[in-house]
Amino acid sequence: MIKGGRRVRIFSALEVANICGVVNQTAINWIRNGHLKAFTTPGGQYRIYAKDLAAFLDQRGMSASGEILHVMMENANWNIFLLAVGQTGDDALKAKIERLLPEYIIIEAMDWFEIGRKLTEEKPGFVLLNAELPGANTSRFIRTVKEDPFFGKPNILLLTDHRADYPPDMVLDKPLELEKLEAAMKFLERQFDTAVIA
Repeated sequence: MIKGGRRVRIFSALEVANICGVVNQTAINWIRNGHLKAFTTPGGQYRIYAKDLAAFLDQRGMSASGEILHVMMENANWNIFLLAVGQTGDDALKAKIERLLPEYIIIEAMDWFEIGRKLTEEKPGFVLLNAELPGANTSRFIRTVKEDPFFGKPNILLLTDHRADYPPDMVLDKPLELEKLEAAMKFLERQFDTAVIA
């Protein structure tokens, strides 16, 4: 796992051109014409944040290279785990998960508003989501979070008695068994490490 949380990745216009398979001037034209969001260094060079490059590629249906997949992973705080299960009746659940996953910072959200705020502000790499939280369409929520690069493409572990229309990364049956959560996290960590090496 990436230790120390999020690293901000910034690309030059030439790096964007290489990733997209075009010449440098094409990338500069994308920036100048407002298609690709960028900022300028004091020396007048264009720089592009990874999240803006990921959004640009998504908007144009361009396939992401291994480097872009890695960049999207860097957008999330891979050491933050969002516990979004609402009122479970188990006030000690957060403490149990902290003991189970000591290398993660465990944050909690009790309702959809708080879940959205924490996803936006903290960009957790992992979300344990109760599918039966009232007030929102869980499948639509998962689709939005998984498809919008703004959220960093976190891994979503869905706690449910049934399957969602839009699949999460992992499904855990209710009631939550900590051993199964631990196994799921180890599996997702191995996938993450494999993707970073690839």
